[in-house]
Amino acid sequence: MEYICTIMDRKTFLRNSVLGGTALATMGKAASAADPEKEVVGFNHLPTENARVMSNMVLHKAATRGHADHGWLNAHHTFSFANYYDPERMHFGVLRVLNDDAIAAGKGFGTHPHDNMEIITIPLAGTIAHKDSMGNSGTINAGEVQVMSAGTGITHSEFNHKADAELRLLQIWMFPRKRNVTPRYAQIGLDPKASENAFQQVLSPDPDDAGVWVHQDAWFNLGRFDGGKTVDYRVKRAGNGVYAFIIEGEATINGQALEQRDGLGVWDVENLDITTGKNGARILLMDVPMEV
Repeated sequence: MEYICTIMDRKTFLRNSVLGGTALATMGKAASAADPEKEVVGFNHLPTENARVMSNMVLHKAATRGHADHGWLNAHHTFSFANYYDPERMHFGVLRVLNDDAIAAGKGFGTHPHDNMEIITIPLAGTIAHKDSMGNSGTINAGEVQVMSAGTGITHSEFNHKADAELRLLQIWMFPRKRNVTPRYAQIGLDPKASENAFQQVLSPDPDDAGVWVHQDAWFNLGRFDGGKTVDYRVKRAGNGVYAFIIEGEATINGQALEQRDGLGVWDVENLDITTGKNGARILLMDVPMEV
C-alpha cells in the first residue's frame, strides 16, 4: 500500500483550510473570510527530511512541522494547514490534521465553521471553554477527550478558559467514512490509571466501545510508559495504518527512534513493536484507514 498524498493548488488549499475548516481569531475577534489570499496566518518550518524511511513508513521529525507564532497562539502543524503547505504532507490516510497548539490565557478561536470532518480535541494542560451551534457550552479539561462530527455543518468557538495559565492541546481532524451526517458532540473523562504502562483506548467506531466514537473505522490509544518498557500494539483493522505521535519522552517503534513531538506513520503491518527510552514516554497511536 502506498502512502496517500493528495496535491491541491494553493488557492484551493487556502480556501479549504482557512475558510472551510477553521478561521483564526485574535483577541476573541474572528478573522474575516473576505479574501483567502490575504487571510494567511504565517508559518515557518524546515524542509521535510527523511520523509519516507522505508516503503511502508513515513517519519515526520518535530522540527520539520509547520510553525506559526501569533503571540497568543503558538501552533505546530504535522500536516499542511492554513499557510503551511507541503504537498508531501497533506494527510496520512484519513488523518488530515494534527495540530499541537499552545494558547495564551484568555485567548482563543472565535466562532468559525466546519463541515464533513471528524474533529477530536485532546487537552494536554489547562481547560478549553467551548460553545457551538448545537447548543453545547462548557469546558474540557486535561484528562478528557472531546469529539465533534461536523457533518452537514456546525460553528463553534474555543478559548482558553483560564486567565492565568497557558492552554496546550492536540486537535485532530479525520475525513469521515460518510458525508453529511447529522452533527454531534461528545466528551468523556479518562481514567489516568488505565494508561499507566498500557494503551488506553480513547476513540473507536463503536458507540458501545471504550472512549468516544466517530464516523470512521479508526481507533485512538493513549499510553504513558516508564523507561525501558516494551509493548506490542496490534492493528485493529486490515488495511489500516497507524500514526504514532510522541507527546513526551522517547521511544523506538518498529526500529525507528523517535523523540518528543516526532510522528511516525506505518502501514502494511499487523503490529507495532514499541520500546520506550530510559526516561519513558507518553504516546498517542492513531489507527486509521489508509484509503480516503
